[in-house]
Amino acid sequence: MAQYDVVIIGSGLGGLESAYILSKEGFKVLVLEKNRQLGGSLQIFVREKAIFDTGIHYIGGLNDGQNLNQSFKYFDIMDKLHLHKMDEDGFDRITFDGDENEYFHAQGYGNFVEQLVKKFPAERNAINTYVKNIQEICDYFPLYQLKEDNAPIIGTKYLDVNAKEFIASLTPNLKLQNVLAGSNPLYAGEGEKTPLYVHALVVNTYIESSYKCVNGGAQIEKLLTKNIKALGGEIRNYAEVKRIVETDGVVKFVELKDGERIEGKNFISNIHPATTMNILESTKIKNAYRHRLQGLENSSSAFIIDVVLKPNSFKYLNYNIYHYKRNDVWTGVYKIGNEWPDGYCIFVPKSSKSDEYADCLTILCYMPFSEVKKWENTFATIPRQNESRGQEYEDFKQKYAERAIDEVEKKFPDIRSKIQSYTSSTPLTYRDYIGARDGGLYGIAKDYRDPLKTFISPKTKISNLYFTGQNLNMHGVLGVTVGAIRTCGEFVGQNYLIRKINQA
Repeated sequence: MAQYDVVIIGSGLGGLESAYILSKEGFKVLVLEKNRQLGGSLQIFVREKAIFDTGIHYIGGLNDGQNLNQSFKYFDIMDKLHLHKMDEDGFDRITFDGDENEYFHAQGYGNFVEQLVKKFPAERNAINTYVKNIQEICDYFPLYQLKEDNAPIIGTKYLDVNAKEFIASLTPNLKLQNVLAGSNPLYAGEGEKTPLYVHALVVNTYIESSYKCVNGGAQIEKLLTKNIKALGGEIRNYAEVKRIVETDGVVKFVELKDGERIEGKNFISNIHPATTMNILESTKIKNAYRHRLQGLENSSSAFIIDVVLKPNSFKYLNYNIYHYKRNDVWTGVYKIGNEWPDGYCIFVPKSSKSDEYADCLTILCYMPFSEVKKWENTFATIPRQNESRGQEYEDFKQKYAERAIDEVEKKFPDIRSKIQSYTSSTPLTYRDYIGARDGGLYGIAKDYRDPLKTFISPKTKISNLYFTGQNLNMHGVLGVTVGAIRTCGEFVGQNYLIRKINQA
């Protein structure tokens, strides 16, 4: 059996970043990926020569001196990325049925304030207070600022504050409340549940700076993979882990689907903690711990329409659109049946082919897993397994895709004449191709009423088994990067690692 210092299960961003860090520190590392493509949500796919992102529609914090920029320098990818800066005066635009206004989220906190004051001239104080609080909250999470931190995250201020209630406390203006929270599909915000710190950490990185990856976010995976291999790390695809086997209190090996066993001194799971528990064979893990991880609620999923546009028919939009049918951005995750969709997001990928016209666009609408639960026992991954879910499922997808396009057509009346073709995906697609439990967009759902319940330690109850990925602290490129730092800090020392990153 092959033996490694560290075996990493899953090649999502957290797994690849952990592999790079530990390879750089001299560990013999192996990454195992069950699918053909590496990268998890970094994956791209092509339809009729148009490139679509699976999950990385835009990235924040990439200006020189900002947190993700510095991390990417450490990973030796920053100067190699092909990026396009989004509209500085309105990278995100929030719109509502029955309201002709577009409300801009701008890059740079001063500009963010001024652009909103144009639409809400009497609310300058409220907007300034909002900005001040967002920045203050982020300062309570030192790792997100790449600062050394010896204090545990438990007990951090703002963990038990509700985002919706906090924003409402700043102003009685309902429209402004909804505009400030208008990009909440970035974290699947729920009015009764979402903590303020989740809202703050997510929006802060985009307000600092916002970029699209030209020709898709897979370039991040490709660069990380190249760098890992250059450091001596190994990466294998088509390597699905079916068993994690513990003996005498430590994991001894993992067994692949084909029966191959791989030994390691340490193991990092970049897959969902609940899925990890499902394949972990151990008498040392108490049922209470297993049940806790397996019982955690996951964030909402989505129904997505990927549209190939007719050549030179639709002008490139250097911004994203978050549109709502009602003056309430907090309840769309719940809408089903005839009330669906309650709104949508539009992301327009940046292609290297043209600065004037778009090749394609992506429409995203919330959709709970319950809507596709009747097909949950069907699976479709390529190229080694491709099982049809049946005609009823295909009819379901077409019905809901047409309904979503009907809503978009209200804002873009001629959009159908510009569509060359489209494909759609459901929570099942996201579950199968990304490995997201219940198709959840952002892993485990955070709840301000019980914040510590959803903080997952990188250490498990087995001394040489660790977690990383979006379920650890936070989702998103920055959140996952911070999670990788936390996990690898268990091997080399967190503050040591922070210093190395800041010296890059």
